[in-house]
Amino acid sequence: MATPPLSVIIPALNESAGIVSQLEALQDLRRQDAEIILVDGGSDDNTLELASPLVDLAMMSQRGRATQMNAGARSSTGDALLFLHADTLLPAGADQFIHGAIAAGAVWGRFDIRIAGAHPLLLLVARMMNWRSRLTGIATGDQAIFVRRSTFEQIGGYPELPLMEDIALSKRLKRIAVPVCLRECVVTSGRRWEKHGVTRTILLMWRLRAAYFFGAAPEELAARYGYPPHAR
Repeated sequence: MATPPLSVIIPALNESAGIVSQLEALQDLRRQDAEIILVDGGSDDNTLELASPLVDLAMMSQRGRATQMNAGARSSTGDALLFLHADTLLPAGADQFIHGAIAAGAVWGRFDIRIAGAHPLLLLVARMMNWRSRLTGIATGDQAIFVRRSTFEQIGGYPELPLMEDIALSKRLKRIAVPVCLRECVVTSGRRWEKHGVTRTILLMWRLRAAYFFGAAPEELAARYGYPPHAR
């Protein structure tokens, strides 16, 4: 079997309500020889059973998004890795956008984001996330980070932190190259914002990011965040 050029790695925890529709949306990628790997962090629902027929590998690891993504990366075979949240949908032709960016010399990158939901502030949140990412070179996990396998291995993968693992990864990758910021949008669920309050969640994340910037321990920030890792 030929080595698939792209491995899509999905960390999941108790995602049974939506995992089938999310994975069904990736079947075109599988038909284009992308490899889909789901890494379950110990769900107490039937996420793993529902996912298994729709992925190339369904596996379990210790809980923690960074830990799960690293486990998936170690088990993958693609030349490029795409880390995708279980509640995020890729744009059509995502693999071609990634292949094109890497063929043009990109080391890593991410997509723009759109947040699905009824609250009018979610549009502003997405625009601010995309703008901030272009300005700082920092990507969030919601933006579907992709990276060359060789580079991911070179930096030692995701720092296994309970929170801010995407920011820590971006900082490592920025030492090697600036990210490619693709204009095509992934669509992520607005459940986190709508469940806990859009304004409240925005202010909380600003405070946590500022605290992280000034040296607060990720363990302390995770406690202050107060939500389970899979809901981020």
